[in-house]
Amino acid sequence: MALRWNLEQILLFVQVAELRSFSAVARQQGRAQSAVSSAIALLEEDLGVTLFNRSSGRQPQLTEAGRALLEEGRELLRQCERLDSRALALNRGQEAQLRVAQDEAMPYQPVLDSLEDLAGTYPALEVQLASGAQGDVARKLVERRADLGLLFHHEHMPAALERRALGSVEMVTVCAVNHPLAATPRVSRQELARHRQLLIALETSQYAGGDPISPQVWRADSFYAMAELLMRGLGWAWLPRHVVQYPAYQQQMVELASEWVPPALVVELVWRRDEPLGPAARHLAECFTRHLRAIG
Repeated sequence: MALRWNLEQILLFVQVAELRSFSAVARQQGRAQSAVSSAIALLEEDLGVTLFNRSSGRQPQLTEAGRALLEEGRELLRQCERLDSRALALNRGQEAQLRVAQDEAMPYQPVLDSLEDLAGTYPALEVQLASGAQGDVARKLVERRADLGLLFHHEHMPAALERRALGSVEMVTVCAVNHPLAATPRVSRQELARHRQLLIALETSQYAGGDPISPQVWRADSFYAMAELLMRGLGWAWLPRHVVQYPAYQQQMVELASEWVPPALVVELVWRRDEPLGPAARHLAECFTRHLRAIG
């Protein structure tokens, strides 16, 4: 059966549902409110369902059918962005520049090895590499200040971004050599709870293992900042193994045998859905995946 509704109607449906206002969507689109309302009414007629309850107050409320179809509409719009992105990629040659943003705690050896591979394959490519604490990478991509991101998986990923898992890094339980826990052969959960715990900040992340064991917690937005606090005996922490093995921290930390550690951190490649990955970006991703698995 031929489709009668169109993508513009789906877009307006999603926007009204998110903004909960016909007038706000009309202002955003530079159209009359009546035109937005008419488009939604035609969509409801074509679909055979009522999407909004307009009699429940000033703000349009999604009906049960509207709630059921909202995510379908969002996914349809995402697929359209992917189609446009893929078409753009087919018309685009090799990138002249590649801006890479990475979490500062990303394993540095796979990153350096991958960039070396990239330089050999694309010698004329200009590369800009930026590092930052958690949250910075996604922000740079959303603000179009980066083309490609390497970060650790967390739940609150902006909707404009696509992501793909590349591998993982191991987490370990550690404390400073002069910490009271350092002399304990195997620490229990109860023993850990008696000492201050250092954790990644919750404001910008939902990393695995973000829930504290200890009632006394200090938080930082960087694994390296946590390591610096840890070396001063200010608490114990779960850190990526490669951070613990950083040369400056050698002989300064003790890995604790513990009954529980958080799952491995998943490393993800992230990019804007409406900006296709060029050949150099795809090559870098493939190299990084290979080198990350090699250290795992």
